Amino acid sequence: MSDINSLAQRVDAEFEAVAEKQVRFQEEQAEAHRQRQQRLEQLGRVFEQLRAVWGPRLELLVGKFAGHVKTTPRFIPSTREATFEFDSRLARVRLKFAAFTDRDVQKLTLSYDLEIIPVLMRFTPHAEIEFPLDAVDPTAVARWIDDRIVDFVRTFFALGENEVYLKDHMVEDPVSHVRFPRVAAAERLDWRGTPYYFVSAETRRAFEQEHALAAP
Repeated sequence: MSDINSLAQRVDAEFEAVAEKQVRFQEEQAEAHRQRQQRLEQLGRVFEQLRAVWGPRLELLVGKFAGHVKTTPRFIPSTREATFEFDSRLARVRLKFAAFTDRDVQKLTLSYDLEIIPVLMRFTPHAEIEFPLDAVDPTAVARWIDDRIVDFVRTFFALGENEVYLKDHMVEDPVSHVRFPRVAAAERLDWRGTPYYFVSAETRRAFEQEHALAAP
């Protein structure tokens, strides 16, 4: 039978092993944090380099639509996101370009999102492209953005050629002022003997709130 000292030594060895694991874990985490910070700095340099690629292209998009449609660009430098809202009489159109990284800052992703309400035609609502952080190709980025912008322009002008948007029995959302076929209404509200049609529940709620405030 082993004595108490032998048991104590074994227990102490287990404590020491755990302590060593904790030290190694802390060192590994500190090194991982240091490397991640280095990659974040590298990401900042990549964003700065690509600003010369996407900046002029997005400015060109806004400029080409000036005088034809109201655009409201919204740029968020911290997230590298640019949102454009096109005020069309046929639909509510929102276009967003974004650039972001993954949790470990190993790659760069560019995304394109297009929202059209009401949705009465086929179009590409989302696209993205991914690059390893240390192999971002500005030429490929430029080509991808160019293709997305051309796709958007084609889609936007296709709205005016789509018979569904232009057929009879069009109604207008009293909040967003978007015209659309009555059959495509997301919401309907009868108020003071008049039917009102809405592109979304959001605009209906806004209408209800507005008139509740205006009521005596």
